[in-house]
Amino acid sequence: MSTERPLVVYTDTDDIDPAPGIALLEAAGLRVLRLETRDADEIVAAAQEAEALMVGYARITADVIARLPRLRIISLLSMGYDNVDVESATEAGVWVANIVGAATDEVAAHALALALATRSVDRAARTTREGGWGLDAAPKATTESTVGVLGLGRIGRRFAEFASPLFAEVLGTDPMLPDDEATRAGLAAAGIRRVELDELLASSDVLSLHVPLTDETAGFVDAAFLAALPAGAVLVNVSRGGLLDEEAVLASLDSGHLSGAGLDVLATEPAPADHPFRTHPRVVLTPHIAYLSSRTGRAYATSQAQNVVALFADGAPITPVNRPVAAAAL
Repeated sequence: MSTERPLVVYTDTDDIDPAPGIALLEAAGLRVLRLETRDADEIVAAAQEAEALMVGYARITADVIARLPRLRIISLLSMGYDNVDVESATEAGVWVANIVGAATDEVAAHALALALATRSVDRAARTTREGGWGLDAAPKATTESTVGVLGLGRIGRRFAEFASPLFAEVLGTDPMLPDDEATRAGLAAAGIRRVELDELLASSDVLSLHVPLTDETAGFVDAAFLAALPAGAVLVNVSRGGLLDEEAVLASLDSGHLSGAGLDVLATEPAPADHPFRTHPRVVLTPHIAYLSSRTGRAYATSQAQNVVALFADGAPITPVNRPVAAAAL
């Protein structure tokens, strides 16, 4: 039997310093290889002996999983897991683990900052940088504006808590959330009035998206969705770029129906140099950094590694997305 230590391979780490995670893995007796690539063939070639993949935004498809015969876990550097074929991983006996709650305050605060900047601050700042002085149009007062929150998980609720003192009302929708006494009390504490989607869209002067990217939600912010918002509404997305039909959003911005969009995520990242959202006067675009702070960098690196350490120590990661077929049979 081989006595070689199990191999852990980092595919890509984006803006996160993986050093704290690497230290945890090595202290647990694991070998570590860092690639910094999202190329599938490069990953497969380097990870033939890998039992764990540490993944940032690389796409881990069914083909990649099938070509890694020793793989036991795909440990992600985010809460979202749309870049992994979870169904194929499950069938192949491979765990998928994500990071939960490490950057709730940061992402919620960034969403609020985008909402406020998109309403007027960015336009006014751009005017002064270009030599002007003033604002082309006065925004609707926050005390007369309604904020809508689509998705009432940790981040959506925290965003509502931040927004509630500033705006007239905060509405929320989440079809996955139960309607029980504890939930109602939690929403009330966060300053959220729960409504159906139709009312949320019709009432939201600012709409912030806090839902995962799934087959059901991909591209669901389309022309009809946007048309249901009030004229002059602001759209904020700190979740996943694939939620948006970007052509429909662009058309709505160009027509003025959307007065602005505050975006931290796009369908393709990094954004191509000629992407219209990079230079659109109604868009505030940040480079997928809502989660990033002096605190969360270390938290993300260690949480990702702890999922792998837990698998080797206890047989399962701490925050699994799935339960592999082999594990389910035990």
